Amino acid sequence: MTAIPDNDNNLDGPMIFIIIGKAYEQDGDDEGVDIHVMLRAPDDDTAVREALNALAEEGFLEADLDQIGTLTDVPNEEPHASAYQGALTGEVAIIKFG
Repeated sequence: MTAIPDNDNNLDGPMIFIIIGKAYEQDGDDEGVDIHVMLRAPDDDTAVREALNALAEEGFLEADLDQIGTLTDVPNEEPHASAYQGALTGEVAIIKFG
């Protein structure tokens, strides 16, 4: 399934979003975990909603999502390269740092 952008930009392939933020596994957790979420979605609202659902399924209680964008090039370095491949197949990839 190819995503159709909701604007006038031409799309050569599926829209793969990367969302950068911090997620929290416990109430009162001040530090949290830095995360990158990569997924395929037709628009940014859907991407955010699917990312939050995936984080909740992984046991995160809260998340502060700071940035969202689309990837224009295939990442070459891990863990982003394999997360990108997973996103192409419809998976929501969560990369945790720290």
